[in-house]
Amino acid sequence: MGDWLKGVNLYLIGMMGAGKTTVGQLLADRLGYRFFDTDKVIERVAGQPISQIFAESGELAFRALESQVLAELSAYTRLAIATGGGIVLKRENWGYLRHGIVVWLDVPVEHLQARLEGDTARPLLQEADPAARLQTLLNQRQPLYAQADVRVIHQPGETPEQVAVRVLDQVRLAIRPERTEPERTELN
Repeated sequence: MGDWLKGVNLYLIGMMGAGKTTVGQLLADRLGYRFFDTDKVIERVAGQPISQIFAESGELAFRALESQVLAELSAYTRLAIATGGGIVLKRENWGYLRHGIVVWLDVPVEHLQARLEGDTARPLLQEADPAARLQTLLNQRQPLYAQADVRVIHQPGETPEQVAVRVLDQVRLAIRPERTEPERTELN
């Protein structure tokens, strides 16, 4: 179980399509944690899908809701939380993320494109050239994702279960009993 984590939350960050929800659920199961997906919580709170929030209220309103949800979740312990790809854009969100261990699921853009092909539910990809938009978003966010405590780089052919095991291995390496903050580690 997750006793070795002492109840510290795991926050999964990364681009849309990186597998944060799938891996987050697996991590929660392995650790005996509860799982939350910030996008799903936002949809429940707002009573409408994210695409509708973007269409009717705009990205700024969505980001404000996202920060509110993250603030509320960070008050709890023993959670595995899959965050939206853009959660790293607001400085205030990092204050909440730092309440736990931040794990970056780093997936190359060509793999993200393949995973997201035909996905019409992602407002930021509803453009003439979604591949170019995805690359632009990744370029913008990469320096922010790099601030994570742990980085797990996608390996071709790897299952979500294998990714979850690698995440836990890297989190264990990042935690030192004599330290109060996790050490940043990178796994290729």
